[in-house]
Amino acid sequence: MADRVEARAGEDNHRSGENVLVRVLGRQRYRSAGQIVVDGVAWALALYAATLFRYDFRATIREFNGLLLLIPLAVVVHALAGIACGLYTGRSRFGSFDEVVSMVRSVAITALVLFAVNPLAHPRLVPASVPVVGGVMALGLLAGIRYCWRLALERRRRPNAEECHRILIFGAGDGAAQVIPALLRDPNSAYMPVGLIDDDPAKRKLRIMGIAVLGTRTELSRAAKESRADSLLIAMPSASAELVTELSELARVAGLTVKVLPPVWDLFEGRVDAGDIRDVTTADLLGRHEIDTDLAAIAGYLTGKRVLVTGAGGSIGSELCKQIYRFAPERLFMLDRDESALHGVQLAIEGRALLTSPDLVLCDLRDRPAVQQAFTRLRPDVVFHAAALKHLTLLEQHPDEAVKTNVWATLDLLEITAKAGVTRFVNISTDKAADPCSVLGYSKRITERLTSHFAATAPGTYLSVRFGNVLGSRGSMLTTFQSQIERGGPLTVTDPEVTRFFMTIEEAVQLVIQAGAIGNDGEALVLDMGKPVVIAEVARLMAAHAKRRIAIEFTGLRPGEKLHEVLLADGEVDLRPSHHLISQVLVPALDPRLARSIDAGQRPDCLIRDLAALAAVTPSDVADASREGRGSLG
Repeated sequence: MADRVEARAGEDNHRSGENVLVRVLGRQRYRSAGQIVVDGVAWALALYAATLFRYDFRATIREFNGLLLLIPLAVVVHALAGIACGLYTGRSRFGSFDEVVSMVRSVAITALVLFAVNPLAHPRLVPASVPVVGGVMALGLLAGIRYCWRLALERRRRPNAEECHRILIFGAGDGAAQVIPALLRDPNSAYMPVGLIDDDPAKRKLRIMGIAVLGTRTELSRAAKESRADSLLIAMPSASAELVTELSELARVAGLTVKVLPPVWDLFEGRVDAGDIRDVTTADLLGRHEIDTDLAAIAGYLTGKRVLVTGAGGSIGSELCKQIYRFAPERLFMLDRDESALHGVQLAIEGRALLTSPDLVLCDLRDRPAVQQAFTRLRPDVVFHAAALKHLTLLEQHPDEAVKTNVWATLDLLEITAKAGVTRFVNISTDKAADPCSVLGYSKRITERLTSHFAATAPGTYLSVRFGNVLGSRGSMLTTFQSQIERGGPLTVTDPEVTRFFMTIEEAVQLVIQAGAIGNDGEALVLDMGKPVVIAEVARLMAAHAKRRIAIEFTGLRPGEKLHEVLLADGEVDLRPSHHLISQVLVPALDPRLARSIDAGQRPDCLIRDLAALAAVTPSDVADASREGRGSLG
């Protein structure tokens, strides 16, 4: 019975689909028939006008007799040519460039046929110039009719300016050229463009779909008043922080709400759409870099390769997976111990998360046998190691966990990758590893040096990538401040003078992937994070944009925290031979036996002292320790 019901339901669905198809094809036939009739009338008018011109408007009825045969022939030939060229088959969008190409071909074929047939009649149906001039006129008429038709359709689709936000658009470039049509062709759009603002004098008289440039940024208040605008869209996906900040202030004075477009790498295929418009975030005001990515170099080591990402469910790991996926690796293995995080990253990449893919690896890096088994099965070519414990204050209280995860698990992974013959290993480090003074910094500096050791002893390329705080990552400053604002405050800042380096996740990961392409064995590649940001200023900015009054409270620096972070350690030279945003510094190697000798069970203060000593150990220290028979330097 159930099978019968399912079969009947399937038949109904199939019949319903057929009915929809019939309706669509029926509408297409009516539309095509209407276009053929209109184009036929255009040909008749064109040939009639061409005959009039030929006789200087003094033609008699006798001169038009030939048109009685030529016009029907033109209509039939053009209809057949149009069908053959796809003009009437729905192959191209109405009024598009593709349709124009089909239309030109159809008119050319028709004119050639008329020109060839005309002298076969005795006498000629019309003078020899009529088919040629008539063809040119017909092409103009057909194009004009389509232009007016499409213009009328677009005006019907335009949103009601009185029912949506009237928006000024800053930047009359490619962003505006994409977003204005998207807004004007969507009757449900929440925004109606009413003017353009641009500082380029050459664009003073520019119009995009009828939307005119109303002035420069200094004339924003006047333009807003004249156009009755209530919003300003910065239509520059790569706008700098300085520009966003300046325009935000000018817009505030003019009484406008500021909107922005996301960075170019966030846009689908680089195209701007109405749905991309969003409010200004603190990340926009802190700054965004335009990354110059060498796609050829990246494709060379990722495309067609088996790539594994550890910590794939984390903030950095998940973004790594998303961007690596774009370079079409043969396989992308995502390893994490958090099943929910793996669910999230698969959903973000594939649009569904059935969790049945063998490319999802549920594994704890601290379980060496499980990691070894995974590598034997997966055989990756490239490894990005993003898994780590990263919260500075918490690791100060639990340094043994930093040893087990950041040091020993990384060392296990390095040994396994070396035996597996991985061609490239990229260790994700942190600016805390430069002149470290915290457990996090010590442990990550040790992993940089262990990576450098395997660069000298294992086949393949082993390198580290070092960068500072990432905007939007879990537990980052912005997410913490936002949570505090939602609770009513206060915003807690350690010190009024404290500064940090910041970069968006997308920027950081782009440079990580780029670094993996250009890095050499044993190097730490340091990403240019721009100017350090005063945390107190960010807190004041976020508090000012909050809906209610938010206090700021200074709590004092915590153990292991620096007042000012650095990206390069003392003695490291800022050399950028391959990329203007990436410094390449050599990292001294560290014998893995010293890392293995750490006593993670000792008192936290003693363990922290040993970690600090190990992070700072020099090759001469290793030699001295070997001669004296000591197992560690602590």
